[in-house]
Amino acid sequence: MKSSRAIRIITSLSVGVVAIASLSWLGLGQVSGQISRIDVFANLKDRPEKTSQALNYLVVGSDNREGLTKEQIKALRVGSTKVAAGGRSDTMLLVHISKSRDSAYIVSIPRDTLVTVPAHRSQDGTRDIPPLPGKINAAYAFGGAPLLIQTIEEKTNLQIDHYIEVSFAGFTGIVDALGGIEVCSKVAINDPKSHLVMAAGTHTLGGIEALKYVRTRDFDGRGDIGRMERQQQFVGAVLRKATSSGVLLNPIKLTNFYNAAISSVKMDAGVTKNDLLTLAKQLRNLSSGNVRTLTVPISNPNGRHPTAGSVVIWDDALAANLWIKIRNDEALLETVKPTASASAKPVTIDKFKTKTAADNPCAAIDSRA
Repeated sequence: MKSSRAIRIITSLSVGVVAIASLSWLGLGQVSGQISRIDVFANLKDRPEKTSQALNYLVVGSDNREGLTKEQIKALRVGSTKVAAGGRSDTMLLVHISKSRDSAYIVSIPRDTLVTVPAHRSQDGTRDIPPLPGKINAAYAFGGAPLLIQTIEEKTNLQIDHYIEVSFAGFTGIVDALGGIEVCSKVAINDPKSHLVMAAGTHTLGGIEALKYVRTRDFDGRGDIGRMERQQQFVGAVLRKATSSGVLLNPIKLTNFYNAAISSVKMDAGVTKNDLLTLAKQLRNLSSGNVRTLTVPISNPNGRHPTAGSVVIWDDALAANLWIKIRNDEALLETVKPTASASAKPVTIDKFKTKTAADNPCAAIDSRA
């Protein structure tokens, strides 16, 4: 009798899991079919060679104000849609998924990275602009996603396979649809530019406060570097909550999440629901050893350029080595720094500092999200 009852319980649980998975799959298909598609690759020429079956996503957070209410714009104090005409790429993540689809790297690209913006037409379409030095987010402002992708591909010699863009409104809508996201800060935050005021400790942030949190960069002296680390942690928390049982088993939350994603996310035409499922599986496991988050190796985070102004300058050797490894779908190892007694002779280091859950004092908070 006990054995029979146990079998019935296991069978019921199995059927429930299959049903949930099926509903999630159908919902994912619905989202994939209704998300806005943009043609970002059609006119790109002389692209880097594809050397493996690994996938490279460029995920961009745009500061486009479209979709925000007047109340939200007032709360953010970011100016109107008209003020932000053209938009800028506020956040850039390169997500590399291995050819075996069992591991991933998430590389943050500083928005003030010094690059050569390729030749392009002026925004009013009246003249040709030659290649010129500038910040990487200027490429998006000048020519949208296509020019940004071309700029990154020329800078990294890495082919981008897919493009995903989330606007301010999209970000706030997704966070609110999930019922807020829990974050942990070791220090108090008071940033007059992002207008975020938050005590040290754990907080559940709604959409507007969450947007302030991932945009803040002037409270700790670490600028874009500190901000990128917080963004990496926050992305992990969002994906884990979106794929948690608390959302998947809640029809209202699930519907709200789908609707928020549909209404505010743009993707290239080639992204399928299979691609989305693989991406979600990798990003939800940010706390595991199979997903590593890192920032492009930097030689000067506070550089100056005569025409581009304040810029972030990559370490030529380490950054080039990073992109070669990702291009060839090779493993990244921990950075080994020379000791003070080491020879003054330059040392070529082909290892990169990455972060796992052990480096994140709030990993336990994130994993519960």
